[in-house]
Amino acid sequence: MFEKILIANRGEIACRVIRTAQKLGIATVAVYSDADAQAQHVKLADEAVYIGESPAAQSYLQIERIIEAAKSTGAQAIHPGYGFLSENDQFAFACQDNNIVFIGPPVDAILAMGLKATSKALMEKAGVPLTPGYHGTNQDAAFLKQQADDIGYPVLIKASAGGGGKGMRLVERSEDFLSALASCKSEARSSFGNEDVLIERYVVQPRHIEVQVFGDTHGNYVHLFERDCSVQRRHQKVLEEAPAPKMPEDKLEAMRQAAIDAARAVNYVGAGTVEFIVEQDGTAYFMEMNTRLQVEHPVTEMITGQDLVEWQLRVAFGEPLPKQQHELQIHGHALEARVYAEEPEKGFIPAIGQISYLHYPAQNEAVRVDSGIVEGDEISTYYDPMIAKLIVWGKNREAALTQMHHALGQFHVDGLGNNIAFLDRLVLCDSFKNANLDTGLIQREEEFLLKPATELNSTLVVSAAFIELLSRLAQNPSASNPVWQTNAFWRLNLQSGQTIKLQCNDKTLNIQFAAQEHGFVAQYDGQTFELEGQLLDAHTLQFKLAGKQQKLAFSQTEHGITLFQNGQSYKFAYLKPVFNQDDEQGAENNLTAPMPGVITQVLVAANDKVKKDDVLMTLEAMKIEYSIRAPHDGIVASSYFQAGDQVKAGDELVEFQPLAEEVA
Repeated sequence: MFEKILIANRGEIACRVIRTAQKLGIATVAVYSDADAQAQHVKLADEAVYIGESPAAQSYLQIERIIEAAKSTGAQAIHPGYGFLSENDQFAFACQDNNIVFIGPPVDAILAMGLKATSKALMEKAGVPLTPGYHGTNQDAAFLKQQADDIGYPVLIKASAGGGGKGMRLVERSEDFLSALASCKSEARSSFGNEDVLIERYVVQPRHIEVQVFGDTHGNYVHLFERDCSVQRRHQKVLEEAPAPKMPEDKLEAMRQAAIDAARAVNYVGAGTVEFIVEQDGTAYFMEMNTRLQVEHPVTEMITGQDLVEWQLRVAFGEPLPKQQHELQIHGHALEARVYAEEPEKGFIPAIGQISYLHYPAQNEAVRVDSGIVEGDEISTYYDPMIAKLIVWGKNREAALTQMHHALGQFHVDGLGNNIAFLDRLVLCDSFKNANLDTGLIQREEEFLLKPATELNSTLVVSAAFIELLSRLAQNPSASNPVWQTNAFWRLNLQSGQTIKLQCNDKTLNIQFAAQEHGFVAQYDGQTFELEGQLLDAHTLQFKLAGKQQKLAFSQTEHGITLFQNGQSYKFAYLKPVFNQDDEQGAENNLTAPMPGVITQVLVAANDKVKKDDVLMTLEAMKIEYSIRAPHDGIVASSYFQAGDQVKAGDELVEFQPLAEEVA
C-alpha cells in the first residue's frame, strides 16, 4: 500500500480522505491557501504545504504547485477529492508525467466522459439508453431547430462542456428556439470557452438517480447500488438517499447494468458515478458520468458497509476490487443532508462570517457528520459555504427519516444564517415523506419550506427570558452565597419583580418575573407561567414549566439569545444600548449598559426620587468610567445591580416610573 499520499483539496472531503488514510496507516500531506492556514484538514494531516493565495484559481487549481508539493514531500499518490482538479485531464496527465499515481480514473476515461456530446455518442455505442435528442457535431442554428422540432417540445438545450447548472435552456415552443439557442451559446462561450450544444427532450417531473460504480485494473466491475438525488435547488443537490425509493426492481436492475456497461465502455478504473434522468415510471436515460468520488458517497457507504475511499486507494495501488458483485448487499436506508451557511428564505444566498457557536449531533453507527469546520471558523467568500454533511441510517426509509429529523434537532449553528430549519421542514414535508420525488420538489413545496409561520410561541419567549434572568444571577458573585440564593430577587432589589426585555421579529417583548418559594412566576402577554430550573452549562437550560420537566439548547452572545428546538432556531435580541439619554430610551423608562463592564457605584435604591441628569450609577469599561444619568425626573422603580457586579452590553440597569404616577 502507499506510504504517503497528498490530498489536493480542502474542507470536509480532505478530512474524510485523511480519516481513511490514517486507518490504513498511510501518511498524509495537506495543501492550503491563505484562507485555510488554520483549517482542520491542515491540522489533521501529517504535513501541510502552502500553495498560494485564497482564491481557488491561485491555490487549489494550481497544478504545478500541487505536483511540486507532492514531489517535495515524497508523496506517491494524489487524491483529488471532488471539485477543483478532480476531473481535470491536464492534472491527471501531470501526475502521470511525474510518476505520481492519480487516485482516479485513467486520463482517457476523464476525456471520454468530460464532454457531454462525446460521452453520449460513446454510450449510444455501448447500448446505454439515452434521452431522445441530438448529440452530433452540426451546430448550424436552422439544423438544430429542425432537430428540436423532430424530437418534440419541451426540449432542453445544454452546453456540451457545461456543468453546475450553467449553460442550459428550457424551450417550450418552436418559435422560442432560436433566441434560447443564441442565449445558451453565449453563456457556454463565456463560462466554458466552448459554445457547442446538444438538444434533448425535456423529461417532465424527472427524478435524478445515480449509480455508484467501481472498476479495477484487472477488468473487474461492480455497482454499489444507486442514490436518489432528486431534491435540488438551482440544479444543486440538497438531500440524497440510498437506495432510490418507490422504483420498480426491474427498472433499477436495468439502470445498474447500464452503469456497468458505461464504465466498461471507457475502461474505467476507480470510483465513478453514472447519472440518469428518470421518468416517473422508472424509465431511465443516461445523463452523464462523474469521473470522481461524489459528495453524497457516504449514503452508499452506510447501506453497503463499505469504505469507498479505502476502495479508491486499494484500486489505485493496483489491488483488485475488495468485493465482487454477489458479495454486495443493501442494508437499510440512508439519507444525507448538506448543511450550508446560506439563507434559504432569501434565495439561498451564502451567509458569510464567523460561526460563533457550533454543536454537532452525537455520532454513532446511525449518525455520521462529515465536516472540516469547527466553532469559531470563518465561512469565506472564496469557497463553497458547506458547514457539514449529516448522514443518517435506519433499518428502513421511515426509520431513517425519523433519525434525520432527530439529528437535525441536535445540530446547532449560531452566528450566521444556515439551512438547518429548511432541511428539517424538507424531511417533514409530505412530498418527501411519501417519496413523491422529482427535481421540482422544492419549488412545489415552496410555501411550506420557505415561508414558515412567524407566530411566536409564548413558552419560547418566557424560556429565553428565563435564560437571561439565570445568566444575570449567575454573573453576580454574591448569588453563590446561600443567603442570596434563598431569595435572589431581594438581593437585586426586586421584591416587586424584574422585567426582562427582548426583541424578536422587530417586536419588543416584556417578560416580568417575580420570585416565589420554589422558582419564579413569569408574566407575559397576559399569561402567567410558573417555572423553576437552572443552567446546566453555557448552552443547556433545564427547567420545569407547567409541571413539565424539559431541556432547551441555546447559544448566548453579547447580541442576544438563540434557542434551538426541533431543528428550528429562534433569535431573541437584547435591546440595543443607548448612549444619548435624551432620546426615546427615556420614554421607555429604562436604562441599559452601553457596553460590558463592572458597576463601580450605585447611588440610588428602589423608590428614590431623582431629577433629570442625576448620576444613578457608574460603570467601568475598558479602563474608562461612565456615568449613568437619569433621563428625566421620576422615581427609581428598580435598580437591578450593585457595586462589583458584571454587566453585559444591553443589560437593563434601572427602571423608572414617571413622577406623576406617584402623586396619583
